[in-house]
Amino acid sequence: MLHMTTAEPASLETLCVLYQSDDYIVVDKHWDIRIDSKMWYEKHTVQAQLRHRFPQLADPSTYYGFRFCHQLDFSTSGALCVALNKAAAGRAYRCFKDRTVTKAYLALVRGWVEEETQTLDFSIGKNSSEGKTHMMCIEGTEGCENPKPCQTELTVLEYGLYDRDPVTKVLLKPLTGRTHQLRVHCSAIGHPIVGDFTYSSGVDDAPYRMMLHAHLLHIPLEPQPLLVSAGDPFVPTEDPKWLPQRSLRPLTATVEALLEHEVEKGRKIREEERERARKKEERRKGSREQSTQEESEEQRRECQEWLSEWAGD
Repeated sequence: MLHMTTAEPASLETLCVLYQSDDYIVVDKHWDIRIDSKMWYEKHTVQAQLRHRFPQLADPSTYYGFRFCHQLDFSTSGALCVALNKAAAGRAYRCFKDRTVTKAYLALVRGWVEEETQTLDFSIGKNSSEGKTHMMCIEGTEGCENPKPCQTELTVLEYGLYDRDPVTKVLLKPLTGRTHQLRVHCSAIGHPIVGDFTYSSGVDDAPYRMMLHAHLLHIPLEPQPLLVSAGDPFVPTEDPKWLPQRSLRPLTATVEALLEHEVEKGRKIREEERERARKKEERRKGSREQSTQEESEEQRRECQEWLSEWAGD
């Protein structure tokens, strides 16, 4: 029997807040709830949970009352950032736009993934095939429209069994942000996410949820970055059907190494930007000095001509 806190459905009262400030709230989104919905009959959404818990923080100038900084699929759980004002939303949006945000997801995938660390590089487009228009697909498959470059870093954490079938626990870091990216990429290498009914061609319908969880969110805001972890729901104490057999690397150390790498990469990018700005200013200054020098030469020549003319009178 499953741990009740894991398998029970979402409700208005089950909002889990991971972080709160004057500008942001980060929640641990439940695995069977939409972020928002315009459908009158969908009563249970993250937006409704936020209104229920924080009615005083809802902004009447927005459609949903809250500004969601990014998206998570209906079936995906984990860290979801909400901005509490327009300025905060703008700062977060710039980080997402500049691709300086670090997101890391935990997943259980079918089968044992042999290559321990790899970059999944498949362009993803919309599936136009009949009956599949709600899906995405990789370039080269039938009906794949407008595929765009897409990369995901995959790191194997553990091998084990889920309900007696072989599965691998992995850490997934998206380098781009396409719809259903992680689900499509895992399916593309023959290791669909456990419980992903859509990308298993409707076969994987036994688990109570899709095993994809937004574990880590790092937004490099100034002056104080936002760093939140949404824990790990894929442990035997939460779901006894998951039985780890062999651990390759600990989650905490793997995430710390990932963050160190991202922080160092961000530092180098900022240094390069400062250097480019410095060189641009030097070129501008040099151009101004050259212009002033040329002007002085012209003035001197005109003065000499005038003196010559005056001396000849």
